[in-house]
Amino acid sequence: MTDIPRRAVSRTAKLAALPLGFAGRTVLGMGKRVTGLASDVISAEIQQRTAEQLFSVLGQLKGGAMKFGQALSVFEAALPEEIAAPYRQALTKLQEAAPPLPAATVHKVLAEQLGPDWRDRFVEFDDTPAAAASIGQVHRAVWRDPGYGPSGGPRHRDVAVKIQYPGAGDALLADLKQLSRLGGMFRAIQPGLDVKPLLVELRERITEELDYELEAESQRAFAAAYEDDPEIFIPEVLDASPRVLITEWIEGTPLSTIIREGSQEQRDEAGRLMAILHLSAPRRAGLLHADPHPGNFRLLPDGRLGVIDFGAVARMPEGTPEPIGRIAALALRGDADGVVGGLRKEGFVSPTEPIDAEAVLDFLRPMLEPIAAEEFQFTRAWLRSEATRLASPRSAAFQLSRQLNLPPSYLMIHRVTLGSIGVLCQLEAKAPYRAILERWLPGFAPVA
Repeated sequence: MTDIPRRAVSRTAKLAALPLGFAGRTVLGMGKRVTGLASDVISAEIQQRTAEQLFSVLGQLKGGAMKFGQALSVFEAALPEEIAAPYRQALTKLQEAAPPLPAATVHKVLAEQLGPDWRDRFVEFDDTPAAAASIGQVHRAVWRDPGYGPSGGPRHRDVAVKIQYPGAGDALLADLKQLSRLGGMFRAIQPGLDVKPLLVELRERITEELDYELEAESQRAFAAAYEDDPEIFIPEVLDASPRVLITEWIEGTPLSTIIREGSQEQRDEAGRLMAILHLSAPRRAGLLHADPHPGNFRLLPDGRLGVIDFGAVARMPEGTPEPIGRIAALALRGDADGVVGGLRKEGFVSPTEPIDAEAVLDFLRPMLEPIAAEEFQFTRAWLRSEATRLASPRSAAFQLSRQLNLPPSYLMIHRVTLGSIGVLCQLEAKAPYRAILERWLPGFAPVA
């Protein structure tokens, strides 16, 4: 058995063991109920043990499990503090690190993708990966640019070389199939958290993310849209093949580091720049960066936001749909009938089912709090409060949500927006978000 299949079998075994451990803890909880232990104590104990095992296993994996862990990690701010706090560091590691491939395997992939003389294309190549992600790892190197430097000789450039793990596609599909069986575990950690739509969407994106040439095309489009931009920086693509992507190297402080130890000024600025990227990209590039976890962003020494990893993007050639901004503005103005009319037309509300317009407005107002004032500070407490309001079966918001739909055309926008809000809450970033919407969101006219 080769090293890679052995690791795949080990990964599958770890994932398969998770539901068994959860079942054991549930039986333990039932036994303690019989002895009279308070149900809230039992629930908290099961939550903590489940979270501990789940995050521990996800933290050791590549493939679909790590991809899922990265997607889930941006929502950790919504978890109860007593559950989230002990595992925040483990979740951050999912965004920045994974066990590296052996150098011999790296060299084999480079030879297959760039040709047997691949070493001639680099002045230097570091066999130790500088970073790792769900389906590949990044090596730092010095590129032998075919252009000419100031002295007339070859121009050398620091580059990031992203190399896809062999068998990454099979690993992703196998892991996601296993993870789809774990819905009960996630509900134990956070009641009301439905992970199935996230897993379905991740599965749909696998084919695109495995194609590094397609990613290069997306990154070039972003780079052209933000060329010489004073706030957003997209590294240049130098070369690409299906499983190797070579881009300009960027230095900066990862948002995961700023979340952990950054100053409030850094947090606020990172949040402001993330909001600008998220809202401006559909208009400027016709694309939406669809992987908003902190490992994909750097605060550069010159103050710009450096953006990496364009494997997951939403193609929006006509920009963000205008009804999003228009309906948000109507809600801020208190136009309940206008809001319901707009939601019906877009398919969020049944065209025939009666619905209480004022109740819809009450449902939306807390979500729009970040843009109701000139400035707003996202916090973990605010996100937890909203998560509780929307997920509690006893709440009016939960009951109303059962009358609402999420049209397929809005699924990606919805997921990326939620993910971005999750990161802003991790940053606890304060910024003039309403003004950013007024500048970039179609239909969102200035609110009097």
